[in-house]
Amino acid sequence: MIMSPPNDAPPRQDWVERTEALVLRASIPLVAQAGWTWSLVWAAGAEVGLSRAESELLLPGGPRDLAELFAKRLEQATLASLVHYDPTQMKVRERIAAGVEAWLDALESEDSASRRWTGFLALPSNLSLGLRLAWETADVVWRWAGDAAVDENHYTKRLLLAEILISSGAICLTLGPGAARRHAQRRIQGVMAFEAWKRRLPDASAWAAGLAARLSRLRYGAPAEI
Repeated sequence: MIMSPPNDAPPRQDWVERTEALVLRASIPLVAQAGWTWSLVWAAGAEVGLSRAESELLLPGGPRDLAELFAKRLEQATLASLVHYDPTQMKVRERIAAGVEAWLDALESEDSASRRWTGFLALPSNLSLGLRLAWETADVVWRWAGDAAVDENHYTKRLLLAEILISSGAICLTLGPGAARRHAQRRIQGVMAFEAWKRRLPDASAWAAGLAARLSRLRYGAPAEI
């Protein structure tokens, strides 16, 4: 049985985080056989000295909590790879491409666990969790890239990048990293082209209002003003 931290140890939160990291690390070589399940949580917990009850106390969500820890592991590996880049010397599309490629490298490096993880997140009951984790990873990449948007673009950027991460990850684990990188590059180019087009609009809200007015006139038979 694992012992509680002594009185002179770091705060309990630090102990919890360290123990979570140990359980996650122990789960990686076990996941191919156990799958992303409660059995994996219990077995990994036993590897680091936790009883079944202690494992359930540490990770009350079981495999869902473990899936979130794995997502954070991938994010940490991504940021570790990105230290070799200076985002201030790169174009925005280059920063995002570097972030996506670093994440794909992290995903591929944990191939067996990654396959089980993505399969677990693809279950209907876990779709909302998968979308949230993709959003959070997209936020990590955008923040590294220097994004400081606080308007609706903050959400649009993360939503678009989350979709790129999800689709590229699926391709990486089925068709290989080369196909995934080509797909990601095409999607990033498409998003940047759309953003450039949107910026060229003199006033997006006025343009949308004008379009609505023209459609309204057509709907009710009046000639549209061009």
